[in-house]
Amino acid sequence: MNTYKYTAISRDGNQVSGVIEGFDQMDAAAKLKQNYPIVLQLGEVSPKGKVATFLSGDIGGKKLNDKAFTLMCSQFAVILKAGIPISRTVQLIGQRMPDKVLKGILEQVGEDVESGRTLSASFADRGKNLLPLTFLETVRAGEEAGNLDTAFESIGEHYTKQMKMKGKVRGAMIYPTFVMLLAVAVVIVLMVKVVPTFIAVFADQGSELPAITMSLVIISNFFRHFWIHIAIFIIVVVIAVKLYGNTENGRMNLAKLMLKLPVLGNINILNAASQFANTMTMMLQAGLPMTKSVNITARTLSNYFISTEVSKITAKLEVGNTLGKSLREAECLPDILVDMAAVGEQSGELESTLNMTADYYDSELEQATADALAKLEPATLIFMGLVAGYIVVAIYIAMFSMYNGM
Repeated sequence: MNTYKYTAISRDGNQVSGVIEGFDQMDAAAKLKQNYPIVLQLGEVSPKGKVATFLSGDIGGKKLNDKAFTLMCSQFAVILKAGIPISRTVQLIGQRMPDKVLKGILEQVGEDVESGRTLSASFADRGKNLLPLTFLETVRAGEEAGNLDTAFESIGEHYTKQMKMKGKVRGAMIYPTFVMLLAVAVVIVLMVKVVPTFIAVFADQGSELPAITMSLVIISNFFRHFWIHIAIFIIVVVIAVKLYGNTENGRMNLAKLMLKLPVLGNINILNAASQFANTMTMMLQAGLPMTKSVNITARTLSNYFISTEVSKITAKLEVGNTLGKSLREAECLPDILVDMAAVGEQSGELESTLNMTADYYDSELEQATADALAKLEPATLIFMGLVAGYIVVAIYIAMFSMYNGM
């Protein structure tokens, strides 16, 4: 849980301030609106400054191992189906868990369950910000419905699907990334080592260099003498963007920008559609009501703008609007997804319809990512060829000019 400081207007019109805990800012806002109709200000309470938080944020912190987590969910489903009590199940999985982070959580959860605490409450407390919200809510729904084994099976399938998708994208990125890094390294070596050697030879001859060669000399000297300034500039820009992204306006504007970028914008939209359809399917399979399913799904979407727009749908659903109509008014997700949601509602098969839609967008996302990476490789090679060609031409023209002057 994160802690947020708020200022709000109570139902009797008085201004109040305080702190509240939530999984994220939208969760904290939803809790506040249950008691206060108007929220004036809401911000996360951080014990560190922004720069310190940025510098220490992910260094040495705990991270969830996707493979170990997915395996854990599958083990829960299998052992619970065998009729093993939940406390013993947690102990068995914890004893054989290779991942140290999950092993520590399971040991604490096992103690909690033995003392009479529910599994979902213990996971929510011990896992804190590490375990996914969809996992926590699905486990809670499974406990309430009495089908915890089915809930874990659904979670396992969901995250196995996600892990395979990430693996395909990661595998497709290896070669283009290697080519791009190689191209950058070659250009740096040419500019810093090779070009100065040739320029020194020309300088010893005392001949006047052609314009294209002079431009190469200027560029080479710039990189040689100002490389540290370039590095500092890049670091400052990265930190500035990170700090700007920590503000509400910055986070929203950067999220909108990501949707408008060439190629990447389409990938981000397809990713959001895939996340929405997959998560909604799992939430509905867990038996959660529509409004809660949408609320949880909104908080799991990676794009902040789409996440915010989807979270507003819950208010429309509460007054009787359909999911399809609400999504169409939000205008933040693809039309096919919206139409399929509307058709699923009308036919009474929303869960299965969203599941098919999720498969469709998973396939579209995989294809779009593969196409983008396929374009990246030749673009990198062309860039490398142009730079190398420019250097070769500049050197050869200088050589010819020098020979003609002899």
